[in-house]
Amino acid sequence: MDFAKERKSMVERQIKARGIYNDRLLDAFLKVERHIFVPKSMIKYAYYDQPLSIGHGQTISQPYIVALMIDLLELNEDDIVLEIGTGSGYQTALLAELARNVYSIERIETLARSAEERLKKLGYNNIIIKVGDGTLGWNGTTFSTDEKTLSYKEEIDIKFDGIIVSAAAPEMPQKLIEQLADNGRMIIPYGKHFSQDLLRISKKKNKIKKENFGGCMFVPLIGEYGWKK
Repeated sequence: MDFAKERKSMVERQIKARGIYNDRLLDAFLKVERHIFVPKSMIKYAYYDQPLSIGHGQTISQPYIVALMIDLLELNEDDIVLEIGTGSGYQTALLAELARNVYSIERIETLARSAEERLKKLGYNNIIIKVGDGTLGWNGTTFSTDEKTLSYKEEIDIKFDGIIVSAAAPEMPQKLIEQLADNGRMIIPYGKHFSQDLLRISKKKNKIKKENFGGCMFVPLIGEYGWKK
């Protein structure tokens, strides 16, 4: 397959055609090779307009939805971003192209390890991944018992310019809102299993603004402030 051609078609037909024109974001989608982040059995579908299974009951989201969520974050190159749900690392790589640093939490250790290995091979040195409960945010999450194999950097009470949540929450995780910086933005699917809305939460001088960008469908956010296993 001509993956470069497939990727260009994806950007033109699935993303730009739906009204996303952020040049930095589009360049990131052209650069990051989605087929590297899907299972080998799914490679021929890598640039299709659909989510794909990555195992463990998780998915790599539809390209347009990933683009929409990142676009709504309105990232600057100096921003620090928290990602809840590393998955295969595809969205992580896109964020790393746009922000200064990306901190990512994945509750499934196997996915976290494979994503980190993949991202390291691709040369990303501005990504830090750990295993834990994403609903607690970076400051509240503890590492797995074998933490030395994962990236680690001591941070005290870090605040994030952007938070992106790749699973649907049944209630608003207050720990994540607390970890938003002033003027920070959080993108989160919110609602029940089969009825969710994509929300942008903006924080300014400790005041919270909510915007609804329509219906969506994500796997459930598991954790102390999410769905229970």
